[in-house]
Amino acid sequence: MDPLEIIEKYYSDKARLKEVLIKHSSAVAKKALEIAKKFKDVDKDFIYSAAMLHDIGIIFTYIPKLNPEGKYPYIAHGYLGRMLLEKEGLPKHALVCERHIGVGITKEEIVKKKLPLPERDMVPITLEEKIIAFADKFFSKHPDGSVREKSVDEIINDLRNYGEEKVEIFKAWLKLFEGGENG
Repeated sequence: MDPLEIIEKYYSDKARLKEVLIKHSSAVAKKALEIAKKFKDVDKDFIYSAAMLHDIGIIFTYIPKLNPEGKYPYIAHGYLGRMLLEKEGLPKHALVCERHIGVGITKEEIVKKKLPLPERDMVPITLEEKIIAFADKFFSKHPDGSVREKSVDEIINDLRNYGEEKVEIFKAWLKLFEGGENG
């Protein structure tokens, strides 16, 4: 399965959005694969393809400078990507889409904050899902297509906006992924 073929299928008439998506996803995939080297029993091919497809749902979301005709709020790109990849017959990749936002979103948060999401847990469960969600925190999508790696402090400051428990999850991932199985 070539993730770029799937991206092309949905983004063929959205050149700028496709370019930004591919640059961002490539940076996430590269970082995720670097992390994956520290673990024996992870599926590196899956990590690459899932990292390349994790944000495919942005095609449906409103992004002022990139996708002004998008109909859904940006936070919905995870579950929308899940629906798209399930139709493509990629259920494991679909779950990465849904579960990668932030360090995960619980059903309780969705209900309490009245988020425009289906009421279910959207939290990374497998090691591969956690690696991709972690790697994704380091890169934002910029309308000019540039990719810059954020510092750990920048990520922590961003996550603080969503609660100290999010920061603690990220710090636990940081410890896990800095050391890996051998660390």
